[in-house]
Amino acid sequence: MNISVIIPLKDEAESLPELCSWIKKVMDSNGFLFEVILIDDGSRDRSWDVITTIHKDDHRFHGIKFKRNYGKSAALNVAFQQATGEVVITMDADLQDSPDEIPALYHKVLDEGYDLVSGWKKKRYDNVLTKNIPSKLFNAVTRRMSGIQLNDFNCGLKAYRNEVIKHVEVYGEMHRYIPVLAKWAGYDRIGEKEVEHRARKYGISKFGWERFVNGFLDLTTIMFIGRFGKKPMQFFGLLGTLSFLIGFAFIAYLVTSKLIDFNFAITTRPAFYISLTIMIIGTQLFLAGFIGELIARNSNDRNTYNIEERV
Repeated sequence: MNISVIIPLKDEAESLPELCSWIKKVMDSNGFLFEVILIDDGSRDRSWDVITTIHKDDHRFHGIKFKRNYGKSAALNVAFQQATGEVVITMDADLQDSPDEIPALYHKVLDEGYDLVSGWKKKRYDNVLTKNIPSKLFNAVTRRMSGIQLNDFNCGLKAYRNEVIKHVEVYGEMHRYIPVLAKWAGYDRIGEKEVEHRARKYGISKFGWERFVNGFLDLTTIMFIGRFGKKPMQFFGLLGTLSFLIGFAFIAYLVTSKLIDFNFAITTRPAFYISLTIMIIGTQLFLAGFIGELIARNSNDRNTYNIEERV
């Protein structure tokens, strides 16, 4: 199998026939052995009926139907487990991603040795205030925090070497950060390709402003787990120790001042209570790190590592 195309969707009955026909045309003209996995994420329209009809006409098109809406990350995670192509392409179902980009992405992964190639919609046809500007801010923050120099993390059109998707787990809103997850898993050959962005032809966008808030929180989670997931004490313990020592230093200063001048009032000074609060916070942070270590050491995957090769 050359290519697995994964398409998560919700309420895209109008666009599916045209999209699947377009994909089939591109694949057959390039002589690819391929499969297309369509994941219906709790659609309320006729999307599943359309998928079953497409499957009957061509068994290279497969369908997975969720009982309810779980989100794009869940859809991708399930499809990643099933995909068998040596290169896996993800794309949206709204016809804003062009299937004509698939051959170039495929060859970029195989011929240029990339683990992951992300699309870059340099010219966009979305609303400037609600989509373009927030997207630029989101990408700038993600570049800064992750160190991965991509212009468009949120582009749904991406290509992966098959082994990459088998070693990343996406949930919540983490589908935007698959390049970051891949980097933490050891797949740091990440490239980018400018791709065509098309104006939406059918339906409306399924994402709102909340995706940027949720996305930032998930990015924070990914960065923390990537650095300290197996060693939480190094994060919480360090912060806790520093906090406790700062508070203790202030208390020591106040006690010393009292020994020098017995008229020096300790308990009437705000610094006394601030110092005690800082020491308590430091102790709590240290205990959080200790509990985190206990959880990590009893986790089933505490010693699970991605081994590249054996001889």
